[in-house]
This record gives sequence, structure tokens and C-alpha cells, in this order.
Amino acid sequence: MTEVERAPAGVDPTVPSVARMYDYLLGGKDNFAADREAAARIIQLSPNAKEVAQADRAFLGRAVRAVAESGIRQFLDIGTGLPTQENVHQVAGRVSPGSRVVYVDNDPIVLVHARALLAETADTIVVEGDMRDPKAILGHPQITRHLDFERPVAVLLVAVLHFVPDDDQAQSIVSSIREALPAGSHLIISHVTTGELDNEAVGEGREVYSKTRAGNVTPRTREQIAGFFEGLQMLEPGLVSTTDWRAEDVLDPSLAGPGGADILCGVGRVL
Repeated sequence: MTEVERAPAGVDPTVPSVARMYDYLLGGKDNFAADREAAARIIQLSPNAKEVAQADRAFLGRAVRAVAESGIRQFLDIGTGLPTQENVHQVAGRVSPGSRVVYVDNDPIVLVHARALLAETADTIVVEGDMRDPKAILGHPQITRHLDFERPVAVLLVAVLHFVPDDDQAQSIVSSIREALPAGSHLIISHVTTGELDNEAVGEGREVYSKTRAGNVTPRTREQIAGFFEGLQMLEPGLVSTTDWRAEDVLDPSLAGPGGADILCGVGRVL
């Protein structure tokens, strides 16, 4: 069967997808040749790309577990990406069975895979939405029926804000979400930064991502990423590399490259 034949309706397998590229970097199989080629180019530019992707995914699991252990029972994962191991509903469910989870994405192949995986999971739903319109997400009838925004919610924006090139728009997305959350809620954010990459490599990486549906990638500085947490109470250890946020997993040393981009992350509590 060709890739065109096994691609869901509305999905062009010749156009790279950031979700499928991420899946490939994590060692997944839900990707096409165009995704693998684009990801291979990113690895050339940032040899630690697989390690960074793995560390980001591990951070998500640790962060979800941490806020679940603090009493959070509702989760809104915006820009969820393709299902893989240790998804939000699985991590939260181990801490507190019955936790309610909403996955939001605008990639057709993500929606197809996620809905198939979660068809029999009553406490978890999948909704089509775009993070660039956070008010539509927060007011979506399926979401407001599933989550009670009068009670604390953990909102995840994991490795997605760097696909919003405009700084003001990225800040507005976070601010709109933060302002809608009741006290005790949490924001879980990770965001790419240049790390050891020079300007030429960053430019070439942006060129690769410009050919995806996401359109581009915009690394931001520590100060810019810290701004997303303004007004929140940061959980320890604050804003750090994903490898340093309450790290307890040992990454596969074979994935380590000589250096490249990094992802900074943090968890902020709404006061």
C-alpha cells in the first residue's frame, strides 16, 4: 500500500507535518517519507534533535504527574500531537483514575489517530481547534461540557508556542488562557530556544519548518519564554531545560549529539 493510499482523507503525505516529524524523532511509525526527510534535515542542523524531543516528552509526563499529585483532575492539552506512549490521560489516570482530559489539535491525521485510540475512553475527548484562537477553544461546547472551568484545570502548551511567529500573538494566546483559569490551575509550557545553534543553522531550520502546515518555527530567548509565566507561581525548579525539570529518567546516550537547539520548560500555578 502506498503512502497516498494509507493517508486519511484530507491529508497530503507529501507535505511535512510537525506532528509527524515529532513522531519520527520520538521513534514512532506514524509518519511519511516527507516527514522523515524534513526531520533528517533538522537532525543535520541540530544533531541532538532526537534527544531534545525525547526529553520534551519526558517532561510532559513528569509535569502531568506532578500537578495530578497536587490534586488537579482536569487537563486541557492544546496542540497535543500524535498519540504516543505516556499520553496525558494515561499519566493522569494512574495518579487519579477518572481524571478528565481534552486533547485539542488542528492536524487532520492527529485527530484521526487520537479519536481511534480514545474511542472507548469516556473520560477523554478529542476536539478540533487551533491554539491561535484560544477563546474559541475555551468556549467550545464539547470542552465546556467535559471540563468545569469553575474548578482548577491544567493547560498544556507543550512544544507548540514556537509555531506562532509573532511574539505579541504568542503572548496573547497565553494571556487569554491564563485569564480564563481559576485559582489553583496550572500552565505547563515548553518552548524551543536556540541553544548552541548559530544564526545560519536557525535560519535553515526555519526554512525546513516553513514547508510544513505549521508554517514556521520561532526560537525564543529565556527572557521571552519566562514572560509566558508572568503572574504565575512557578513550581520548582522554575524555568529550566527539559532535561533538568525534576529529571528522573535516564535518556538513551546513543541519542546524544554534539549539541544544537534546546527546549526550556516550566509549570506555573494560577494564584
